[in-house]
Amino acid sequence: MVNEDGTARAEGKTRGRPRGRPRSFDRETALEKALLAFWEHGYEATSVSDLTRVMDIGAPSLYAAFGDKRSLFDEVVRVYGTRYGAFTDRALAEEPTARAAVERTLREAAVAYTEPGHPHGCLVVHAAANCSNPEVEQSLRDRRNANIAAFESRIRADVAAGVLPPSTDAAALARHTGAMIQGMSQQARDGASREELEAVAEIAMSIWPRTGTHTG
Repeated sequence: MVNEDGTARAEGKTRGRPRGRPRSFDRETALEKALLAFWEHGYEATSVSDLTRVMDIGAPSLYAAFGDKRSLFDEVVRVYGTRYGAFTDRALAEEPTARAAVERTLREAAVAYTEPGHPHGCLVVHAAANCSNPEVEQSLRDRRNANIAAFESRIRADVAAGVLPPSTDAAALARHTGAMIQGMSQQARDGASREELEAVAEIAMSIWPRTGTHTG
């Protein structure tokens, strides 16, 4: 637990008088509240005053515990990637082919982006909207492009293994996958249901090339 002023809570007495009990907060709970605020409103539209209100802490506590707004956002994005956005990494690590990994990613995105209990869509996609901070914008762009690069790497490996035709344009197919993920995020924010996004994912997979008897 952390004091309202961001310092560790001291025990005992000071100069013979019992210390008052400083207000404290749970850091993980406060971080989750910040995550939801950034996810709902984006980086630019979420002010420090918005954050202190939803986190129920004072500005000194926010700065002491998390650093400035940018540092807090960076931590939020890392937590989001582990807690809500890890399905892409899992699919790439666990599925035997690029096609299977992409299909699983799109289907799980349809679920994750429409799940009740938190804002719809993807924080990494939505938080960049109308962002005037070039460092934040670049950081989010790098994360999105890293996913596309990971898909491209798997696609190229399948081409080399004969799972996909030699003529497969790995870069374009990976970029198509990124466009689908980002588009599904926005569609979810616009009210698309899980079933509607799953139908989109099915259509997206219908364009994938196949070679011989290999299936994904």
